[in-house]
Amino acid sequence: MTPGPASTAEEIIEHLRALGSDENIAGMARFGIATETALGLSNVQLRRVARMVKTDHARALDLWTSGIREARLLAAFTADPKALTLAEARQWANACNSWEVVDTVADLFVAARLEQVLIPEFAADEREFVRRLAFAMIATAAVHLKKEPDSTLLAWLPLIETHAADERNFVKKSVNWALRQIGKRSPACHGPALALAQKLAASTDRTARWTGKDALRELTNGKVRERLGLPA
Repeated sequence: MTPGPASTAEEIIEHLRALGSDENIAGMARFGIATETALGLSNVQLRRVARMVKTDHARALDLWTSGIREARLLAAFTADPKALTLAEARQWANACNSWEVVDTVADLFVAARLEQVLIPEFAADEREFVRRLAFAMIATAAVHLKKEPDSTLLAWLPLIETHAADERNFVKKSVNWALRQIGKRSPACHGPALALAQKLAASTDRTARWTGKDALRELTNGKVRERLGLPA
């Protein structure tokens, strides 16, 4: 069965199971991807399926409910950002158990323009993957919300500073990611982000210092500065 726009969540999951690969599951585990419910499909395969079945918000909610890794990623690919509610976004965030799923739904939440409400809410949450979601959304917004004023992104820098000492792997990497993406967004964003990176690099806290030094390496890179029209 080749799925199409009229396919149900159950039919699509059946198709995904047929494409599954135990070898791919083993490879995913090496990248820190949660594989307990994985079928073993690559994102390339899932994007191909998403193009075939197209957007269907109600069906996306059903796919998510299955708990299957691939079905949840496909749910994020095929949900309708205009239809996504705050309640649904919170339910999805509560169920996130993998950095990969977090980073995928971050795209959807930003496309749904829920970031202003959810970023501070998720950053305040002590759960590792929920907090990661906050900073993944900042990083995504810095790249994709091209019409948004730079001031909107710069307003998130204090939140980055606040949580720069969170030593949990998936949080610290997302905090670093958010800082770097803001700094690379525009000349106006580069200076404040660079200043924060320098401040963190001088911190007595090991995690904050790592975040600052790593961001500094990228933000002072000649190619990055050249792209932004900044002097070498």
